[in-house]
Amino acid sequence: MEIKAADVMKLRQMTGAGMMDCKKALVEAEGDYNRAQEIIREKGKMVAAKRTDRETTEGAVVARVDGDKAILLSLGCETDFVSRNEEFQALAAKIADAAIAAKPADMEALKACKMEDGQTVEEAITAQTGKTGEKHALAFYALIEAPYIAVYIHKITGKLGAVVGFNKEIPADAAKGLAMQVASMAPVSIAAEDCPKDVVEKEYQMAIEKTKEEQIQKAVDAALKKAGINPAHVDSEDHIESNTAKGWLTPEQAQQAREIKKTVAEQKAANLPEQMIQNIANGRIQKFYKENTLEEQAYQMGDGKQSVKEYLKGIDAEAKVVVFKRFTLSE
Repeated sequence: MEIKAADVMKLRQMTGAGMMDCKKALVEAEGDYNRAQEIIREKGKMVAAKRTDRETTEGAVVARVDGDKAILLSLGCETDFVSRNEEFQALAAKIADAAIAAKPADMEALKACKMEDGQTVEEAITAQTGKTGEKHALAFYALIEAPYIAVYIHKITGKLGAVVGFNKEIPADAAKGLAMQVASMAPVSIAAEDCPKDVVEKEYQMAIEKTKEEQIQKAVDAALKKAGINPAHVDSEDHIESNTAKGWLTPEQAQQAREIKKTVAEQKAANLPEQMIQNIANGRIQKFYKENTLEEQAYQMGDGKQSVKEYLKGIDAEAKVVVFKRFTLSE
């Protein structure tokens, strides 16, 4: 049967699909609009299935606040070109509207939420995948609750955002500044006490290993210098060989350096002062807290001399951050 341009345009307006996709669907459906819509939806599912292994490193991060609750979510796609498309941005906004209206507990519940047009969030994402031929996926979703909430979305890229909850209302500019702090400085927790134990344990073990390596290296360097060998000339086997070829080391010095590095390292490793190692590692953990917990971080929106905790106390002695969520598509 003949498919007219007006019929194709009508289906395009109904589905948002491309002109050629609409024409093919109408031909296959023999002019039946309902069947043609089903074909287009099925096409979206097929495209989505084919692209499940693709990464969605572009997209949009959006937030919504409703009283004492807020949502932060990200709709991801494959390319910056698609992420800047008005239809993509509109879909992200509609999903955010559906999320704040229903306040689902998790990502799976969000996918099942109904949009204004009756589609579920998951169906709408699949349909958009079919239209663009590019994978679309929910990359992140979080729901927070607090007496007072601030939001920050990076306007230039739209790929970074944070929602921060406070125990009480504070000036809007201060609240936004703290939301920007969370977005830019990526703290792992509010304070040292609530830093995840597995994160702290991993950092502590890394600190122990790094401290041991440093102590061993110090002993090796001291022994090399005592033997009249520049440690920088023998810090790797490649350097030893190249510096010997250049005449900066004699073959005898090269061999002596290898022996010193091996024997001194073994001796030092067997006799490391455990208490000293632990003390240095604990110092490194304190530095980790200062750099990676929100309250201890230097407040970036000020002069950098105050911690976030000090800054907030200066505004209101009783005010505290009680929860935050952050997400970026760039990491």
